[in-house]
Amino acid sequence: MRYLVITDIHANLEALEACLADASARGYEQTLVLGDIVGYGPDPDAVVERVKGLRPLAMVRGNHDKIALGMDHAQGFHAIARAAARWTLDTLTPDHRQWLAALPEGPCAVDELVEICHGSPFDEDAYIVDEFEALRAINTAAAPLCLYGHTHFGVAFQLSNGVLEITRLAGGGRTELLLRDGVKYLVNPGAVGQPRDGDPRAAYAIVDTASRRIELVRVAYPLDVTREKVLKAGLPEMLARRLAVGR
Repeated sequence: MRYLVITDIHANLEALEACLADASARGYEQTLVLGDIVGYGPDPDAVVERVKGLRPLAMVRGNHDKIALGMDHAQGFHAIARAAARWTLDTLTPDHRQWLAALPEGPCAVDELVEICHGSPFDEDAYIVDEFEALRAINTAAAPLCLYGHTHFGVAFQLSNGVLEITRLAGGGRTELLLRDGVKYLVNPGAVGQPRDGDPRAAYAIVDTASRRIELVRVAYPLDVTREKVLKAGLPEMLARRLAVGR
């Protein structure tokens, strides 16, 4: 099976379309969505509709998707994120709010090799930002490969014989990882719609369970179009600026 893995789209339609076009050229069979379909970006309804049309095999919700349940779920958001959440909630159609509200909490088992979550397999809202949290997540994960998002950083952790190794995935157009028997993996493909690793290009992954390989891909998109939409929508200017620098 070849899975397209997308996460942290954040209502960025141009980035999503660029990833889908590139992935279609490479070939995939099913789609896995790791959450944060909306939030920050200017096209929440269009992105929800596009994701629904992909008929994902498995999905989990992200913390921004939970805004569909009400602004109580924006507690802990900084001021810019909270303003974007309020705009998103007001903009979404009732049907799309209902669809987002029904997304399941992770983790979610996909097959005997793969499971998915948003933040981590032990807490859907946790940020994996250091080796301690990565080790806790790998040890919590039920499958050999756990795919996650939330941090907007492309990174791969692997645990073999008690030793944790880290591979940073920023830079280049494509990185390939080979999954070895007896090793556990925790992989974040990076964000589709709002990378924060200094590379403004959209990020996604393709997992091939037959060859046990992961392709981690970066693709350019017309970010000036998205930035203009952000400003026109009246969203915070910082959200437009950060797209250009990938921060």
